[in-house]
Amino acid sequence: MIGLKRHTVRIVDYDPAWAARYREEARAIEEAMGALAIDVQHVGSTAVPDLAAKPILDIAVAVDAPRIIPEVVRRLVAIGYIDRGDAGRDGGYLLVRESEPEVRVVHLHLVCRDDDQWRNYLAFRDLLRGDPEIRAGYARLKRELAARFPNDRRNYTAGKEAFVRSALIQALSKG
Repeated sequence: MIGLKRHTVRIVDYDPAWAARYREEARAIEEAMGALAIDVQHVGSTAVPDLAAKPILDIAVAVDAPRIIPEVVRRLVAIGYIDRGDAGRDGGYLLVRESEPEVRVVHLHLVCRDDDQWRNYLAFRDLLRGDPEIRAGYARLKRELAARFPNDRRNYTAGKEAFVRSALIQALSKG
């Protein structure tokens, strides 16, 4: 099952159906964006087999330049995404898809392809896919934080920052 009420935190076991749902969503995104989408990638924990995750797909979409973002947003809103605005260094320009009001199923991050954030999304995902020890440690941390902050996504996310930063340093040093 996919979807999580806004502001809440719930970690579930990996679901292979997430990959198929991503492919469906990516097709719709690519169709709506046309040539404006340089690359569409499944990122975040739902993109990592065997990793427990919040049941919300994270999709990163690379664009050529910030100036095209308003047109991209217009096209994505036309297919049902909700414009949440620029998250800046915390993840790019954010749009969300909801299955019902306040229940998020997709977080879509628009990022310029030459931005460090694009590289970080892919490097972190690939490290988790390739290193079972780091993946297991991340899963443990996420479950602990979810138990402490079931209704506080901000503190849940803040609790992961040191782990993610350390893992990114490791991933990028291999790169």
